[in-house]
Amino acid sequence: MAVPKRKVTPAKRGMRRSHDRINGETYIEDKDSGELRRPHHIDLKTGKYRGRQVLEPKED
Repeated sequence: MAVPKRKVTPAKRGMRRSHDRINGETYIEDKDSGELRRPHHIDLKTGKYRGRQVLEPKED
C-alpha cells in the first residue's frame, strides 16, 4: 500500500537526509610549523602528535 506524500514531515525528511551531504576535507593549521594538516593525525614531516614526538621525522 502506498504511503501518503505528506505523511513524512519536512523535519523528519531533513533528519534522514542530513548524512547525505558532501563534505570537503577538513584541515587545520599546525601550531608549530604553520602548515595545514588533518586534525587528529600525526604530522609526518615532524613526527609529532599533540606536541609529543611520536615518530622519527621523515628524511627527504
